[in-house]
Amino acid sequence: METEDEFARNLLDDMPPINCDLFDGPYGGNNDIGDMTFCLGNYVPDFMKMLFTMRSHHMLTDVVLEVGNELFHVHKVVLAAGSPYFKAMFTSGLKECEMSRVKLQGVCPSAMAWLVYFMYTGKVRITEVTVCQLLPAATMFQITNVIDACCAFLERQLDPSNAIGIANFAEQHGCVELKQKANQFIERNFTQVCQDEEFLKLTPQELICLIRKDELNVREERDVYNAVLSWVKFDEDRRHPRMEHILQVVRCQYLTPSFLKEQMTTCSVLKKVPACREYLAKIFEDLTLHKKPVVKERCPNTPRIVYVAGGYFRHSIDVFEAFNLDDNCWTTLPRLTVPRSGLGAAFLKGLFYAVGGRNTSPGSSYDSDWVDVYSPTSEQWRPCSPMATPRHRVGVAVMDGLLYAVGGSAGSEYHKTVECYDPEKDTWTYIASMGRARLGVGVAVVNRLLYAVGGFDGARRTASVETYHPENNCWTELAHMKYARSGAGVAAWNQYIYVVGGYDGSSQLSSVERYDTEHDTWEEVTPMRSARSALSLTVLDNKLYAMGGYDGTSFLDVVEIYDPVTDTWSEGTSLTSARSGHASAVSYQHAAPPDADARRHDDVTMNLPHAHR
Repeated sequence: METEDEFARNLLDDMPPINCDLFDGPYGGNNDIGDMTFCLGNYVPDFMKMLFTMRSHHMLTDVVLEVGNELFHVHKVVLAAGSPYFKAMFTSGLKECEMSRVKLQGVCPSAMAWLVYFMYTGKVRITEVTVCQLLPAATMFQITNVIDACCAFLERQLDPSNAIGIANFAEQHGCVELKQKANQFIERNFTQVCQDEEFLKLTPQELICLIRKDELNVREERDVYNAVLSWVKFDEDRRHPRMEHILQVVRCQYLTPSFLKEQMTTCSVLKKVPACREYLAKIFEDLTLHKKPVVKERCPNTPRIVYVAGGYFRHSIDVFEAFNLDDNCWTTLPRLTVPRSGLGAAFLKGLFYAVGGRNTSPGSSYDSDWVDVYSPTSEQWRPCSPMATPRHRVGVAVMDGLLYAVGGSAGSEYHKTVECYDPEKDTWTYIASMGRARLGVGVAVVNRLLYAVGGFDGARRTASVETYHPENNCWTELAHMKYARSGAGVAAWNQYIYVVGGYDGSSQLSSVERYDTEHDTWEEVTPMRSARSALSLTVLDNKLYAMGGYDGTSFLDVVEIYDPVTDTWSEGTSLTSARSGHASAVSYQHAAPPDADARRHDDVTMNLPHAHR
């Protein structure tokens, strides 16, 4: 014969799973005539409501929890069902099994009241004040639902002023996912976080652990250096002796020589620590000798985005859009202030600069000295000081925090001149001119040397290459390419400068060659699938993206991706429209901190009917 327990188990096995969300009416499905299963959706809520009422009136309660000066009359079965801690206490043969009154340590009465309320109702009220008591208590009693609710609440509260504290709080209570999200917030919003008192109160070990991260989202390494200096000055007498050790973690090889020189001359903290000045002096020397950095650049854990501006399709266009590598899609952005083709572009300190070009839109045709800058944070364009001369098909690059505009043309005049823009002063200055004029020149920077590759001098395409030394303000000619070309895509990767496609005076090219800056030699690599000129080339995630261009007959929307490791080309996501003469640049997205008022809630009540929400 079946025992009572076996009968109950068999009955439960025959029952459908209870899920209140599935039942709109009072009845379940029919299996056959004479066999119906009734599923009452309001049964469980009504049952819990009755249990809560019974507890409130001390009806059938079988244990009293003593917490501080407070007493909680509860049902053991409810606590055991809601908490593995209480289940073990009341079912594992511990002395509490037979006790009618249990004294609890390590929890405050108010937190216990909230947890008891949750176990009877499935609801928990969380505020900025209560979460600090509720999460430790929920962790102690292993109430996963409340732990998840507290973590969700704290994640919504993340702000530059509290992110470090939340990360530490999460670590103390074993909330791994919340800690990861808080640390990611700190990395992505470092420039705001480092201005808050939480940052200034970090221990030396915590500071070092933070600033050595590759993922710090900073526009330039100066942001990290200045953050360290602020931390030291917060308690200078005690902290300045630690400056030498901490400075080793700052990637000083990516500071500019002018900034290093200024710091060694004027910084009061460095004057107290001669070893720091000596360390920076050695880095200054290595930079001015153009040695390869021994540390890698930071790689922020933010969306990887290629920006593409302007171009030519029957006439100059004002299109501006961005390709998000993570989402594999294009997004339309605010248009250029004026249509232009043959422009140059670069990212500098988190801003996109569109430089020069030609406007051939209907009703106008002129070469431009205009310079506009776009902020991804505000999604707006604003004008900068114009160049001294208009430049069409100009080469643009960034070096030492300055923007260089190389060559180009104005009407029938082909430029060998070069201008340099200082964003802090909003001024352009001429530097030494190149050895020859270059229209459709490609430019790149490796180890603080600016390279100008190929171009058209007004008479012929050239295979010549020059490099600019900022220390002595002069250009030096280097080994020539194998093929003369203008309008090629040019980009630097590691010690190499890649030159892709272009026009040799008679036809568009598919050939690709690369220059080894350490050995002054050229070599051919695998050609593109599509011959073209007036394309753009940029580097993202250690791959080269060749976009658009003109093949001699048609404008192209083709994107090809080159892997330098395998020396192979693959097809990428096409541009949204065909074009040539456009400009592109890559940036990690430096997101603004979210609106605190829209994100933060002082008082949140969460209903958690399921084990995980």
